[in-house]
Amino acid sequence: MANIDLADYNLSELKGLLFDIDKEIKARQGRALSEARERIRAIAEKTGLPTEELLAGGATTPRYRNPLNASQTWSGRGRQPKWVSEALAQGTTLEELRF
Repeated sequence: MANIDLADYNLSELKGLLFDIDKEIKARQGRALSEARERIRAIAEKTGLPTEELLAGGATTPRYRNPLNASQTWSGRGRQPKWVSEALAQGTTLEELRF
């Protein structure tokens, strides 16, 4: 990566560079996302599967529900949500949170 001496730039020029860099990053992310979507569509067509079915492979079903707020659920995978940690700290068992 090229080293650029930013010391000679004034504040306005630095902010302009930051704006341009952010704009370029967003454009490249957009292109990468479009390319990925197109590859997924091509795989779906080739296999005869709906695109949604291909993307659902990583989805997990919630196994635990917050008894104080039914909209809060957890699959049991990954980091425990705060409501689970708090319930366990108060003596509730994980089994009691299962639905």
